[in-house]
Amino acid sequence: MTLRANQIAGLAAAIAHVRPLERPADQLMHQYFRLHPAMGQQDRAFVADGVFAYLRRRRSLEALAQTTRPTHLALAVTVRELGIGIREMEPALKAADAVWLRAFKTRLATPLAAAVAADLPDWLWTRLGAALGEAEREALAHAWLSAAPLDLRINPLKTTRDAARAALAASGFNAQPTPFSPLGLRVPGRPALARHPLFTGGMLEVQDEGSQLVGYLVAPKRSDMVVDFCAGAGGKTLLLGALMRSQGRLYAFDTHDRRLANLKPRLARSGLSNVHPQLIAHERDTKIKRLAGKIDRVLVDAPCTGFGTLRRNPDLKWRQPESALAELAAKQSAILSSAATLVKPGGRLVYATCSVLPDENEAVVDAFLAAHPAFARGDAAAEFAHAGIPLDTGPALRLFPHKHGCDGFYAAVLARTA
Repeated sequence: MTLRANQIAGLAAAIAHVRPLERPADQLMHQYFRLHPAMGQQDRAFVADGVFAYLRRRRSLEALAQTTRPTHLALAVTVRELGIGIREMEPALKAADAVWLRAFKTRLATPLAAAVAADLPDWLWTRLGAALGEAEREALAHAWLSAAPLDLRINPLKTTRDAARAALAASGFNAQPTPFSPLGLRVPGRPALARHPLFTGGMLEVQDEGSQLVGYLVAPKRSDMVVDFCAGAGGKTLLLGALMRSQGRLYAFDTHDRRLANLKPRLARSGLSNVHPQLIAHERDTKIKRLAGKIDRVLVDAPCTGFGTLRRNPDLKWRQPESALAELAAKQSAILSSAATLVKPGGRLVYATCSVLPDENEAVVDAFLAAHPAFARGDAAAEFAHAGIPLDTGPALRLFPHKHGCDGFYAAVLARTA
């Protein structure tokens, strides 16, 4: 691939636009492309790939580049991460930039401190070591440096996995069944599928396999009353509704009307008629109090650091400070306690995050159980065995990209016994 000067300039401008990370990277990239409407599809793909490669490897790239100048960062990303040689870039380079790039290449073998080489903040590197041990930390950090594949979930009300896979193959997409979720398909790369008939017809949704597995821990029955307490844009809501075969009653709570607005078109495509989106002001809203003690299944997909998704959202490791952990844990505990008031005796509460840190996971659940003697810890492995899913990570669900191929997830099953 021979690069043009405008492609390098476009990548440099995008890095300059995104680097302060005042908002999530995907939002900043959408904004950047809106500001450059004349940019062609191939150039957009090059720029997007380069920006997210930069975000994944930001710390080591800047250490080796010895500068934060956007043009030099763009050149560094292109050579080290995108694998394009200097010879292919030379026609597009200014003489001074070519000299700088050759000097950069001589520094690529420079030894780096462990956290720098792993492209993680020092505090996160340290906490991962304490939680996982050195070997596990190394493997996880390495997995985070690669882009995630595209995980899809079929809508079992409208298709089967084999039928969806065959339809994707007919369109030139090589989708393979996910190893654990019975509803999942995995496609390498980042293919553009948003306008595919399987999507527009509600047969497929984008959803990481780990997120799908959380739904099987909720395990709602068709006649149940179910609450998705932090529904967001509704990925897990749609899964729960499908597992209920569009029967029973499923409430989708969220405090942000924009997120619930994003759920509405997906809900319309899905064909589900049992989902009831509900905007709440906070975890003590009167809408919650009215349902106290009446709900069979409650899912708390709690707000968290999101570090389990760093393959997809590499900006999170640079945007989340260590101080956010205590604030998030307090919020997670408050949400979990409020959600517990909904569960009727014999019902089930599932607490989930897309984090790999004990502060947001085990610590929150342990504190909840100590304060709520009416609840007991369930067994995730037994739930999966009952569903015919060949996965055993112990009593709690603990997923890691280097072990399971999906995003990092945690989930605990909490049964109300009295």
